Amino acid sequence: MATGRKINETEENPFAMSIGDLMAGLLFIFILLLTATMLKVQTKSDKEAAITQEYDRVKTQLYIDLQEEFKDSLKVWNAEIDSIQLSVRFQEPSTLFDFAKDDLKPKFKSILNDFFPRYIALLNDPKYRDDIEEIRIEGHTDTSGEYFTNMKLSQDRTRTVLEYCFNLLDETKKDWAISKATANGLSYSHIITNPDGSENPDRSRRVEFRIRTNAERKLEEIARNRNEQ
Repeated sequence: MATGRKINETEENPFAMSIGDLMAGLLFIFILLLTATMLKVQTKSDKEAAITQEYDRVKTQLYIDLQEEFKDSLKVWNAEIDSIQLSVRFQEPSTLFDFAKDDLKPKFKSILNDFFPRYIALLNDPKYRDDIEEIRIEGHTDTSGEYFTNMKLSQDRTRTVLEYCFNLLDETKKDWAISKATANGLSYSHIITNPDGSENPDRSRRVEFRIRTNAERKLEEIARNRNEQ
């Protein structure tokens, strides 16, 4: 009578347990990598949300304080504050410059005498000083004339405004303003239109003082990185 013994799975396949352990280990590693990736994505998302909240906070408070500071002067200057661009917009062409010239007219000098020292004092306040990335002085034209001719004219005008404004400041505030302010001639690349979509030439010819915050720069970097991915 033949005798035999029962062969269990381990004895039949001595590698069965080690393969199972390997698969379990690989699964554990996969879970760890997935968790790390999810945490990284969440951390990035939280960081972006924090930057967005900071941008909204600074932007809102700056707009409120600009309105409070200049509420009694805007109508006199025929100026307005754009809450989206955080810009103070001077939009009376006949007050700013003579046609095709870059010399400041006396009335615009008088406006700048009142406006710019107060503007810099507000932005240089400890509440905002570290949040300011750039103070852009922008010159805009309407679409009459050739684009590059208008580009040169708008650049010359903003440099004239910048130089005049710097001479209104004491040395301490001037040093800070020099580190932040830029002159930007934009020709007619950013015209202002009427409700029907047609150009409004009078409003298009303007000078703007626009604020860019550090948070705005960081948001632009985030958007640029996303586009590159």
